[in-house]
Amino acid sequence: MTERGRPLITLKDLPEDWEKSIIELSKKGASIVELAVELDISRNTLKALTDRDEYFLNTIKRCKRYCEAWWLGKGRTELENKEFSYTGWYMNMKNRFGWADKKEIKEEVKKEVTTFNIDNLSLDELEQLERINEKLNRQTD
Repeated sequence: MTERGRPLITLKDLPEDWEKSIIELSKKGASIVELAVELDISRNTLKALTDRDEYFLNTIKRCKRYCEAWWLGKGRTELENKEFSYTGWYMNMKNRFGWADKKEIKEEVKKEVTTFNIDNLSLDELEQLERINEKLNRQTD
């Protein structure tokens, strides 16, 4: 005897005009959770549908683009609005769309310098050292 769980939800189980409704919501900045609520499914079911159905996946990708574009537009159009919360907007963009602060990493490397006697070097070897020294000096200028 095989155990069966609940039947998988397919596109046929979604509300009529499901695609149109979630695209319209996305064009107003709606999140994935809001799309799942609109479809009357859980976030996990939405994810499972994107894994199983390429058409649904591509629709959700479109929705994400529309959503991000709406939020970008909101930031752009509110530039002169002193009441607009840019901190909240920026945190939203970081959390929703993976924005990150630029990180500059400066690393100081300390290396011990070994000295050696050049008295026994040939003229060719001395000339090579001189060229290397000139090249290093140009790099540090």
